[in-house]
Order: sequence, then C-alpha cells, then structure tokens
Amino acid sequence: MSSEINVTPMIDVLLVLLIIFMLIVPTISAGEAALVPKPVSVDARLSRTVVVEVLKGDGVGEGFRINQQNVSLKELPGRLETIFADRADRVLFVKAEDGLAFARVAEVIDMAHTAGVDRVGLLTPKVQAGL
Repeated sequence: MSSEINVTPMIDVLLVLLIIFMLIVPTISAGEAALVPKPVSVDARLSRTVVVEVLKGDGVGEGFRINQQNVSLKELPGRLETIFADRADRVLFVKAEDGLAFARVAEVIDMAHTAGVDRVGLLTPKVQAGL
C-alpha cells in the first residue's frame, strides 16, 4: 500500500470545472446598451436661463424685464406661462433694484409659481459677483 495521494481524480474534476466555466462565461450578458447624454455647453445653459428684473417704477408704470426685454405688469403672467409651458427645468431667477419694496418681488414670485415655475432664485449683487 502506498501512502501517496492520488491526484488524478482531482485533476479530472478541475478540468471539468474549467470547461464548464469556459462555456458559461461567453453567454453571460453584459447588460443593456445605453445612450449617455452629451454634456450641455455653458453657452446653452446660459441661454436657457430666465431672469425677471423688477425695476423701480415712476409711480405710474411698473417696470419689468424678462431677459432684457421690457414687459408690463399685465403681460408678465402670460409671458411666464408661455416661456415655461414646454420646459423641463422650471427655474426662474428674480433680480430687483436696490431700495425696492419686497412686496413687488413677492408679487413676481407668486406670478411665477402660478405660471408653473418650480424653483425661484433671488439674484443679489453678491450672487452675481460669484461670492
């Protein structure tokens, strides 16, 4: 009787396992193919930004601007609804002149929420300076 280990059956099992893994690995799916969205350039993002400026009125007329275009108080809600009707990102920035009553800014924010704007940001001089 010999006291050595017979490795022949272990090698046979190892070869069978190797063949099984070689057959299974190519059939494992690598996942679904996905299209990765391309990053939006900074210019495109800035062109989609909507800024409403609340200007000091002379007592008779109230001044508003949407992206540097003059708008009256009566036209403002309709213009906001038109702008945000087909947008996925419903973000509006409000900029007001110094010394203006916050009630006028709050009125613009209420009009924006009525027009379907989700988020309203306030632009202050520090925010514009990047501080």
